[in-house]
Amino acid sequence: MSDDKKEDRIILVTGASGYVGGRLVPALEGRGEPVRCLARNPGYLAGRFSPDTRIIAGDVLDPDSLEIALEGVDTAYYMVHSMGSGDNFEEQDRIGARNFARVARRHGVRRIIYLGGLFGDGELSSHLASRREVGDILASEGPLTLEFRASIIIGSGSLSFELLRSLVDRLPLMVTPSWVRTLTQPIAIEDVIAYLICGLDLELQDSAVFEIAGPDQVTYGELMQEYARQIGVRRFMIPVPVLSPNLSSLWLGLVTPLYARVGRKLVDGLRNETIVRDKTALKRFPVHPLGVRQAIDRALKQENMEIAQTRWSDAVSSSGNRPSWGRRRFGSQLVDRQQAVVKVNPARAFAPIRRIGGEQGWYFATWIWYLRGLVDLLVGGVGMRRGRRHPTDLRQGDPLDFWRVEAYEENRLLSLRAEMRLPGQAWLQFEVEPAERGSQITQTAVFQPLGLGGLLYWYGLYPIHWIIFRQMLKEIARRAAY
Repeated sequence: MSDDKKEDRIILVTGASGYVGGRLVPALEGRGEPVRCLARNPGYLAGRFSPDTRIIAGDVLDPDSLEIALEGVDTAYYMVHSMGSGDNFEEQDRIGARNFARVARRHGVRRIIYLGGLFGDGELSSHLASRREVGDILASEGPLTLEFRASIIIGSGSLSFELLRSLVDRLPLMVTPSWVRTLTQPIAIEDVIAYLICGLDLELQDSAVFEIAGPDQVTYGELMQEYARQIGVRRFMIPVPVLSPNLSSLWLGLVTPLYARVGRKLVDGLRNETIVRDKTALKRFPVHPLGVRQAIDRALKQENMEIAQTRWSDAVSSSGNRPSWGRRRFGSQLVDRQQAVVKVNPARAFAPIRRIGGEQGWYFATWIWYLRGLVDLLVGGVGMRRGRRHPTDLRQGDPLDFWRVEAYEENRLLSLRAEMRLPGQAWLQFEVEPAERGSQITQTAVFQPLGLGGLLYWYGLYPIHWIIFRQMLKEIARRAAY
């Protein structure tokens, strides 16, 4: 489609606060598409997308709120699923789809693009059955509908992928029920987004369904083993036929409490094979999906890049994620944040941060930092001997004791990545922002554990780390103020 026609059309994305929708919006913005987002809580999307993207408050369960959202829209992405809702989630899905389809049709929307679930023969789980019904409702009661059906989506933040990695991270030995041996055909999040974008301009005469997936057919257990291989751990599985879906969801809730609410729905969906039987999508779309190995590798590399680029003061504040003992949780990362307000300008507040490490030391219990460096040296790590290049000047890429400067903005940001030997990966970030009474200093420690050893390391040392980080920030604030 020409650029002139792009400027004329408006694209609506529902579910923009979700995993796929939150990645679809920037992809559309990157193409120069005028984007509009429908959100029940617009505040959750504040600052996430381009200022040109309009955020409209609304809910698919409230048809009146859809009138403004769908007015003048050319294409609407329907990315709403009541995955975490209560026992009546099927009815909510049904009502929401019907409301959206009817209002879209009344406003002359040209096309709805919907991401549904891939399923095979046999009795479907309630979750997959509901997703199929939503697609049917959109196609029968709304405008022309293009439905993509996908199985497990591989990407950092994807619910099914995070469940997989939580099990692998926590359990060196797993007693695995039968659903772990069910055949599935995963797809990388990048390929899902590519298909969704291509759906904008696909020539269609009638509503259509396309099954999309990567080239590899694997079991959920094989997925876990591949993830374990890539993070460098060994995992052993003992297959048993006795764990029912009810017991399996209880097991998931105990091992991975983060997913207790949706564990049953995920397990139910894994009872059926989810593999592509109709390969038409490979012929109709210019997408060449990644295999499982490449998809997991890219997900892990992308996650590391996102951690390096994250401003944790914003991420923690906007997540709605309540802290519990030992951490906040963001995907697989464990996060500890400390804050202090000082009555000086940002340049003065940042001055002690600029000088941290090397001969200056770490402002509190520096002897513990040197002891940690000695232990690192004894196990083959870099230790503290590198110091720093200059006592007051920092640049991206500089070594700083057993850290590396990963990002640096004068008087604003210092982000350090650990190069010491650890059962995982660690970052330490300092941010300074103007505040009503001066400047706010935010200090954030981020740890991405590797297996059970990483979790034991974080929780075992957390009381010591909490004291060190807390007192270090107090001393930074004191020196900034005087």
